[in-house]
Amino acid sequence: MKTTRSALVVGATGLVGIDLVKLLCNSEKYDLVKIIVRRPVEYSHPKLEVHICDFDKLTSQDIGEVQDVFCCMGTTIKKAGSREAFKKVDFEYPRTIAALAKKQGAEHFIIITAMGANEKSLSHYGRVKGQIEKELIAMDFLRLSILRPSLLTGSRSEFRLGERIGALVLKVINPIFVGTMRKYRSISGQQVAYAMKSIALSRNEQKVTIYPSDEIAKIK
Repeated sequence: MKTTRSALVVGATGLVGIDLVKLLCNSEKYDLVKIIVRRPVEYSHPKLEVHICDFDKLTSQDIGEVQDVFCCMGTTIKKAGSREAFKKVDFEYPRTIAALAKKQGAEHFIIITAMGANEKSLSHYGRVKGQIEKELIAMDFLRLSILRPSLLTGSRSEFRLGERIGALVLKVINPIFVGTMRKYRSISGQQVAYAMKSIALSRNEQKVTIYPSDEIAKIK
């Protein structure tokens, strides 16, 4: 009886994805870690399978047959260049990947959205995050885990001034966020990656689980 698992990571070159791929490759629980990227990556590992793809032309073959799908995709409107381009990365691509993975028999879909995700949000960012959550819930995976972190901290490949300033401010005021306000504390990309791996390997039998930032921070 097979006890190891197979994983697909999209958004594997981002702040959370980079750490997540390494964690999965180094875990004895996974025998295959597949990533879909636009260009070659520097990291290599015997378990790692790299597929260079055009995200606008993804097929079932690109996804393959995996048990756990980790979606770490995300951008900003400023980086994407427009609201439409932002929605393509944060909504259209994850929806397509999830639909293809479901057809291929994926059991568990784990995605990072954001604190404040709500399809009725006045914020375009929060609204798009809420819309993808709704779409994924409707797909009826055996398990769906949604992580809603606060501001992510860590070393990114690109410079984001707003996030850099926000991280510095939150570093100072994080200690005052206690009790129900704890969810507003910033959280490191490494912690979110660790939480994603732990959630995937947990025995939680709930069909849909949403993890706010303070709960993500507690996962050890």
